[in-house]
Amino acid sequence: MHLPRQLGALHDLPDTPEAYDAVLAGVAEEALTRLTPQGNLEHPDCGDDIGDTSLGITSLLALAWQRGKDPRLPEAVRRSLAFHLRERVYTEDNPGYPNLKARGTGLPYARYVLEAGAHPIGDWPSTVWALLQAVDVLDLADGLVEDEQRAELLQVAQGYWRWLTEATFFNPQEAGNQAIGCVVGGLMLARHLSPEQGESVRARAIALYLDEIRARRVADRGALLPPEHGGAYDNNYGPISLSFLAQAHRISGEEIFAEDGDALARYIDARLTNGGFDNGGPRYSEQHSGFESVLGLRYFSARIGSDLGRYRGDTRWGRHAVKADGGIDGHFAWMLVWQIQDTTPWHRSPSPVPARHQLRAGTVSVAFDSRMTPSLVEAAGTYYLPAAVNRQHGFGPVTDGFLFCRPMGEVRVRDVIADGLTAKLVTKPVVGRDHVLRHVQSLYVTDGTSLWITVAVERLPGTPYLLAGLPYATDDGDRVRRTAEGQITAAGELRLTHPESDGPDHFDARADRTQEEAAFALAADPRGYGNPDEGWRHLVSSTALEADPAPGAPEDLHVFAVRYGPTGPFAPTFTYDGSGLTVRTEAFTAVIGEPAGGAQGEPELTLRAG
Repeated sequence: MHLPRQLGALHDLPDTPEAYDAVLAGVAEEALTRLTPQGNLEHPDCGDDIGDTSLGITSLLALAWQRGKDPRLPEAVRRSLAFHLRERVYTEDNPGYPNLKARGTGLPYARYVLEAGAHPIGDWPSTVWALLQAVDVLDLADGLVEDEQRAELLQVAQGYWRWLTEATFFNPQEAGNQAIGCVVGGLMLARHLSPEQGESVRARAIALYLDEIRARRVADRGALLPPEHGGAYDNNYGPISLSFLAQAHRISGEEIFAEDGDALARYIDARLTNGGFDNGGPRYSEQHSGFESVLGLRYFSARIGSDLGRYRGDTRWGRHAVKADGGIDGHFAWMLVWQIQDTTPWHRSPSPVPARHQLRAGTVSVAFDSRMTPSLVEAAGTYYLPAAVNRQHGFGPVTDGFLFCRPMGEVRVRDVIADGLTAKLVTKPVVGRDHVLRHVQSLYVTDGTSLWITVAVERLPGTPYLLAGLPYATDDGDRVRRTAEGQITAAGELRLTHPESDGPDHFDARADRTQEEAAFALAADPRGYGNPDEGWRHLVSSTALEADPAPGAPEDLHVFAVRYGPTGPFAPTFTYDGSGLTVRTEAFTAVIGEPAGGAQGEPELTLRAG
């Protein structure tokens, strides 16, 4: 089976002015056909996320007219705008909406579901989206919308802003993308107000960002990130937050948005595989965004100098939101407007600067979590997740059911680039169940095609093995296909094991089931509301690669050695002297310094080819 939403790299989508004009021309033709006598542009099958969608298509028609002056569009814009103002602006409180601070204000808002009291929880983000659609139309209204209608739209937009920031709790879903979107709406609205009103709204928007978003950032992998549905990062919404930060910086010029966007962009770059695959998040695990991410990934790829556009998006949404029949949906239309207006080019080459939480060269990459344990390994087009044993997840030595990967003290990292090789040495102090402190030293070396992992640790009791990953997915053209195998060789005996139980907390890679489906099955709350990352942490066991110790290691050490990538002879040797452990393979020689390190406590690493 193919993963449903891990599709093409977003920087492969044509983004020339001509390509965008063709997209807008297609939108216009479909919209003109769909436009009802009442002026409605909503997709006939739209039931939720609906309150802003007709207005979103209106904004796309307005942009198409500004660029091409199609004489059919002004009337469609005015009719569809009148429909939104007449039929989609609500001023009576939605029954059951739980996040109001003041009732009966009469302020306008947009509904997630049109029926009163039906799923009102989504009204806050729907109103943010409606505000953004409204300010886009205001930006594009010159020569297109008559003064009276424009004034009414401006009044509604001001009302949306007040409802979001006065009548309700701010950011009630703890969703960074929604909250930053609201700030962007305020910044864009401010430009259409009198100088005094505009400065007040602008100041309020920036204060909300500082006090309600930036001050509540969540730490992950050495970065501070806007919280997303209670977690640090979601691979659907995180890149959307990056797009909002890009627009906030474009509109306001405030450096705080650029600085925070740079931090989020570097974080995404570090966690993202070379092939653009990623998984994990507090709302979705593998439901990637498409056009909603393009602005942020493109804007910040240029700022940080790395190829963020390799991100595999859902290219079925590569231009705009669509329904199952392929018909356009106006949801998130402002992201298409903004990415067309922004002319920043893609940066298409990797950053040459080593990153603590990433090893990357050629077609090989390793993304590391906050504990400097691999969270994703990529080699030969196959992606490996951390395996699970006895409710413990990761890569590392295992003995008597205990996985040695959770540090008890400072983790030391050393990066080396030499002779066409890229390497990272990770040294962790780890305490086992016997309360003995051992130093686990993990060496990762790649030539851009293969990945060698060597793990050395003070001798372990019992019959240890290396937990070497869960083969999960593999590239298949421009798709990603589920798999249960990979190209891997070990110095000791290598086994691919599968859970003996078929319960939901045992993940068998041979089953037609995605990681996201398994994670939601274990999450505490329903799909779309539960935390799949939290659910996945309940996994007891999984398919796993297990490598026995390599022969010929020094007596007081257990050494494990595996190679991911093209198969062939693999017989590494190991010697130990006063300078450390020397590892010789068919491709390189490395000397891993003592765990205690030198004068600064930093373990040394020397590396040469051959």
